[in-house]
This record gives sequence, C-alpha cells and structure tokens, in this order.
Amino acid sequence: ACIYRASLFFSLALYAVKVRAEAMQKASEAVPSGMLSVIGRREANYKFACLEARKHCESLGIENPICEISNYLFPDSRVIAGHLQALEFLQENARKYYFTRTKMLPVSGAFHTRLMEPAVEPLAEVLKSIEIQKPLVCVYSNVDGKKYMHSKHIQKLLVKQVVSPVMWEQTMHSVYERKQGTEFPYTYEVGPGKQLGAVLKKCNLKAWKQYNHVDALEDEEAADT
Repeated sequence: ACIYRASLFFSLALYAVKVRAEAMQKASEAVPSGMLSVIGRREANYKFACLEARKHCESLGIENPICEISNYLFPDSRVIAGHLQALEFLQENARKYYFTRTKMLPVSGAFHTRLMEPAVEPLAEVLKSIEIQKPLVCVYSNVDGKKYMHSKHIQKLLVKQVVSPVMWEQTMHSVYERKQGTEFPYTYEVGPGKQLGAVLKKCNLKAWKQYNHVDALEDEEAADT
C-alpha cells in the first residue's frame, strides 16, 4: 500500500520485504509454532481460551508459552497463533470455547505474535536506511486501524506490525466510517480471489454493496485474444 501511495520506492520496499521475510522465517524455525483460523459463536471468549491454552503449555513444561489473537478478520472470526501445543489444545477443546470451526493454516510460524520478536531488529535497521515519504493519499495501518500520519509513524508501525495482531476488522470500520446518509465509496479488489470482499461483506454490508472485483489475469487474457 505504501508503494502504491508513493511512500516507498519499489526496489527498496522489495529489499525490506526480503529482510522481513527472512527474519520471520528464522524466528519461526526457533520454536514449533503455527496459526489457527477460528470461527466462533457469539459466546466465544478468545482471550480466555488463549489463557487456558497457555496454562496447558505450562503444564507440559513449556516456559513463557505464547498463544494469542494474531488476526481480527471479521465478527466471530479470529486467527490465533502461538506454540503448536497450545493450538492443538484449542482444537481438542473447541466445543468448550464455543468454536464452531477450527483449521490450521499452512504457514511455518506464529506470525504477528511475540514469537516474531527476533525479526523486529533486522526490519527496524533496514527501514532506517530507506527514505519513507508521507503518503499522497490516506493509507491505513492494520496495527491500529488508523491513518498513517507521517514518515516516522509509518516506519514505527511497519516494525510494530511484525509482533502485533492484524486489526483488519477494525481497519474496515475506520475506512468506511462516515456520517449517516453519506454514500459509501466504490471499492475495488484487484487480483485473484475475493477474500477481501468477503471480509468487507461481514464487516459492513452497506459498504460491500459498492464492492467490485477486478481480476487482472482475466483482463490480460482478454487483451491477448
């Protein structure tokens, strides 16, 4: 998003992404961990479930276990990440915590949790060497769901995002918040899949009615023919 809004040069941003990915992969290899997608009923208390999963890990002799919400997708949907033993405990006790569906994600680690702390410093160092401009238009951070204010703010939150939950649901509310009676803007999702549109529909049905999907690959194929 920052590249598109002219805050970061493409080549430099790619280098920062490379450093971030390598550092996060290294952190993932240090501890057996993962991410669990959860759909819950309204009674579900995700934080309490995580607390009990951490206690379970402690009973197994795991020191300072991690099990926490890493992604707020939409109402009643969360991604929980942490030690594998904690996630297995939640799957085995899904009914107790009012989880209607759980699924392990095909990822190598517990991203957006404290288990990624070893990746913070490498990313912070590379961002210090990159000039970041103030966005030309509004860009929202999924760390807190608010607009980036200035270049230092962007740098700080890009680093913080490595170990912070993705506030996607909260960001959707911020983006589409407006006075009653004000029309919602047209929203376009570009590329394969309609996952973001599906999330928007769950978060704000009225805003979703102005949603459109653009499949870039289909457009290229149509142009070739």
